[in-house]
Amino acid sequence: MSTINSSTAIHINVIFILPAAGFAKIFYFGMVDKNYVMVMDLLGLSLEDLFDMCSRRFSVYTVMEIARQIFHLVSIIHSKGLLHRDIKPENFLIGRSSNHFEDIYMVDFGLSKEYIDPTTHKHVPFREHKSLTGTARYMSINTHLAREQSRRDDLEAVCYVLIYFLRAPLPWQGLKADNLKDRYNNICQVKRDTSIEALCDGLPREFPAALKYCKELEFGQDPDYGYLNMLFESYIRKNYKDPKPSCDWVHIMKSKRISCESISTNSFRTALQSENPKV
Repeated sequence: MSTINSSTAIHINVIFILPAAGFAKIFYFGMVDKNYVMVMDLLGLSLEDLFDMCSRRFSVYTVMEIARQIFHLVSIIHSKGLLHRDIKPENFLIGRSSNHFEDIYMVDFGLSKEYIDPTTHKHVPFREHKSLTGTARYMSINTHLAREQSRRDDLEAVCYVLIYFLRAPLPWQGLKADNLKDRYNNICQVKRDTSIEALCDGLPREFPAALKYCKELEFGQDPDYGYLNMLFESYIRKNYKDPKPSCDWVHIMKSKRISCESISTNSFRTALQSENPKV
């Protein structure tokens, strides 16, 4: 009989308690021929795939729309007492049908963790000397410093993802080191040395405002998700009148008459990359 590793078990437990828009639905989980089987929504490409397709630069409107949706999804998982702990473009996918190309879904909860103690129903205590969890490019500075993660760390990571979409590469990308530990330390040092103003130079004020807010949150503080959503929704309402533009990838996918429904995601990705090779 096959067994489930801890990461898979966490993923299954999380998505069972997240029956909301923006999260894949599970239709079946159980044993089939002595193997565990899970049937769930089949989604489309990740934001990283779409970023490649768009020549590794998104428009301001597209990133504003991504921000609006991702901050909402993070607020939902946090409302369930959970942290994601691996916020990155690869963990956000779009729908497969053309009418869901602009709907973003959060996936991969293998590193998720409760921040509310199920016994005491209180916030977990602050600790130091924790193992690093997440993706170095996007993880918060506190995570680099081996501090217990909380909601603020997911939110700071979201900000780095958004800024990456507008100005990739980030200042700490491509750093060399003799080993992984030194590389992580180098990334942390550059993050700490790069001011919010320098990182967000030339970007709309909403991005430095969001990052500043997230970095100033206390360990156990309740984030104001409404404020974060308001930043980006207000910008969209002010600067884009109806009918609003579409996200950058929609035009490309429709012009190529690409359908996620008729081919596998891997084939879909290959088809797009053949048209848009990395440089």
